[in-house]
Amino acid sequence: MKLISRGLTVVLFILMIGLALAVFSSKASGGEPQIFGYQLKTVLSGSMEPGIMTGSVIAVKLGGDMTRFEKGDVITFWMDEYDLATHRITGKSESGGQTIYRTKGDNNEWEDAAPVSAENIVAQYTGFTVPYAGYISQFSRTKEGGALTAILPGIFLLIYSISAIWQAILKIEEKQKQKPLKDLAE
Repeated sequence: MKLISRGLTVVLFILMIGLALAVFSSKASGGEPQIFGYQLKTVLSGSMEPGIMTGSVIAVKLGGDMTRFEKGDVITFWMDEYDLATHRITGKSESGGQTIYRTKGDNNEWEDAAPVSAENIVAQYTGFTVPYAGYISQFSRTKEGGALTAILPGIFLLIYSISAIWQAILKIEEKQKQKPLKDLAE
């Protein structure tokens, strides 16, 4: 029982630290959470299913030489000035001194209509995916979700603290009950 309690404490602590880092990073950068050069992105379409499901959160590695990618790599890039996509590279070529990639979503029948310039690549997909966590992430960006995200961990910690205090009180009372019996035996 102690092992389970300690394990739960460690998990809750790590979760709270992780959430605090993600929120702080998100607020500081004004965008997506970023930790140690990795950024978390929410997948909004099914173009890469079944490998990356709609509603998943993926980790992408920012920066570096954007001409380094090869056929088969999965990249995140600007499709236009507002929309990001994460698709697989199907080809690479040079044109006018620029590196150009052809891309395709794994679940799409055809390649993307527009080629992707190395300048439009934001990051490379790392292979880390948390299915359906994007739905929670999207909800937490709403007013109600933000309030719930801030309040819920506190409620869980409060309940856990009350439980831990209650167990400690019960142990103390049990020891006090056993002590007089022990004194009488002597």
